[in-house]
Amino acid sequence: MVAGLLLLLQAGGWSAAPAGATVGDTVWVERIVSAPAGWRVRAGKLEATEQVEPLGEPVVLRAASGWLVRYPVVGWAPGRHALTLPPVWRLGPDGSADSVPGGSATFELRSVIPDTLLQPAPQPAITPLRPDRRSPLPPLAAGVVAAGLLVAGVRWRRRAPRALSAPPQVPLEPEVPDGRWLAAGEPKAVAARARQRLRAAVAGAVPQAHEALSTAECLAAVERLRPDAPLRELRDVLGALDHVAFASAHGADLATLAERARALAGEFTW
Repeated sequence: MVAGLLLLLQAGGWSAAPAGATVGDTVWVERIVSAPAGWRVRAGKLEATEQVEPLGEPVVLRAASGWLVRYPVVGWAPGRHALTLPPVWRLGPDGSADSVPGGSATFELRSVIPDTLLQPAPQPAITPLRPDRRSPLPPLAAGVVAAGLLVAGVRWRRRAPRALSAPPQVPLEPEVPDGRWLAAGEPKAVAARARQRLRAAVAGAVPQAHEALSTAECLAAVERLRPDAPLRELRDVLGALDHVAFASAHGADLATLAERARALAGEFTW
């Protein structure tokens, strides 16, 4: 077998470590590259070969006598390996650049197979070790446990609903009188409430005159279906309420108009 890893390479000033490396070990191939003050060094990319390939990007470190360029490589076969290194670029502060030829490196790897085995050959797979007798108790116990968990889960899912206590009775607040709304400067709120109450009463007596219709459509439906209804008064009250609700100014007596709407809604409640 080969003696070990060469520490000093044949060309280009490259060296390698560690000594006594074997197949599959990480080998660092390195070299000192000189450069003028203020210049930087960039290492080229090392291409993989059939038996040697890089383990990562090259490392460039500042050294006392220049720049240290290192390549981590690994070999997959024992023996002597010749590795061609890429050129190393030197970059000046003014944008100038030149390259240093990479050269070649030669190193040897030891085999991981003992020397006593001259012709190694792949060995067949070992048959799995199985007991001669298998006990049915573990699968039976697992089935019983699984069935018990299934029954318990079904019973838990089908548990009776909890009885909830009745919610507390909340007393309804009395309706705010029209006078308070008018004193607060909200005439449109008084008109809107009176109009909604009257339209609801009309819709209860004449379903075709529902609240989704406009005032003119509602009056037309009442006139067509209930000719005996107080149509003229209904038209006057609804028109006045619409004027208050949608006009910026009005001169109607809202208190009296709301009372008329309330009395008219009572006439449509049968």
